[in-house]
Amino acid sequence: MIKVISGIRRSGKSYFLKQIITELKARGVEDTQICFINKESLDFDHIKNYQDLNDYVIDYFKERKLCAKKYLFIDEVQDIEEWEKALRSIFAEENFDIYITGSNANLLASELATYLSGRYIEFSLYPLSFKEFLDFRGQNQGSTPEELKLYLRYGGFPALHLLPLTDEAVFPFLRAIYDTVVLKDIVSKYQIRDLALLDKVIKYAMDNLGNIFSANAIAKYLKSQRIKVGVDTMQNYLHYIESSFLLNKALRYDIKGKRYFEFKEKYFLADHGLKNAVLGFRNLDISGVLENVVYIELLRRGYKVDVGELAEQEVDFIAHREEEKLYIQVCYQLSSPETIARELSPLGKIQDHYPKYIITLDQTFNSKNSSGIACIGLADFLLQKY
Repeated sequence: MIKVISGIRRSGKSYFLKQIITELKARGVEDTQICFINKESLDFDHIKNYQDLNDYVIDYFKERKLCAKKYLFIDEVQDIEEWEKALRSIFAEENFDIYITGSNANLLASELATYLSGRYIEFSLYPLSFKEFLDFRGQNQGSTPEELKLYLRYGGFPALHLLPLTDEAVFPFLRAIYDTVVLKDIVSKYQIRDLALLDKVIKYAMDNLGNIFSANAIAKYLKSQRIKVGVDTMQNYLHYIESSFLLNKALRYDIKGKRYFEFKEKYFLADHGLKNAVLGFRNLDISGVLENVVYIELLRRGYKVDVGELAEQEVDFIAHREEEKLYIQVCYQLSSPETIARELSPLGKIQDHYPKYIITLDQTFNSKNSSGIACIGLADFLLQKY
């Protein structure tokens, strides 16, 4: 099987490939058996299309006169035109083990599925979880609440840990990641001319983390700003942004009717630190950031995640994984009986017996009520201490 590692730029895909290579060498694989192509390096700028790729790989191993197993690694494969044609040909050869990374979801949605159907397996790579964030920070970096504050502010891109965790150091770095994704994976790939409009759409999505909205809602908002744009254009823009892994879409699911709604979804960022860097950190936005953190953590654990709706009430997340199902509400603080009742209400109406959780930033509420609904502090959820 061809191994495909996908995810937003700077999430650690290149380093992950290097870790695999290190492991192979530790198992006795020779340097001559490994071909590594990094399309972000000028050393490989001459590989522009599938024919260049095929010629390079065949010549590389022919020079080494190998009979042993050959290992091919290609980083950011989407930068090679029609790369899938070359991989299909190379894959047909004996003794090839192939690993590729990509920063565009369409890599799998169309080209790869068409040419390599049944011959690949995908691994999604996300920025660091909170547990990994603590591992990177070391074991003596202060209390968990203080570390959680840093994580909620700056996010989990691995290279953050080469920087002092201050706004002055981190936010310019995150804005540079944002600019790279927008320019390389959206503007360049889809030939977008109106960069200002694209920027407004992305910032609208960032400003509405945790809120349900549609392409029509964005078009109406822009119209109020005296910018005329069609709903179809907004749908295309959202698709382009999602394909870059900058945004992830959570569909709405009717729990009682057991069907998906056709319109209005929630969108979440690949890393919440990008919002804080681009729009500025705002305490008033904490609820949306918390939902974003929980949503990405569920994806990281292998769940398919939807937004639930029951009797006109919202369940923040329904998470499915094989035979498992979780219902989750995310709340900043359970500061009053009214807040507790509001969060419990939709969960209490669900008739099945799958686990139900309220996740809150307030660590003092780790408990379970008479209906079996568990209340968990965010840090405990992220560290799986429940």
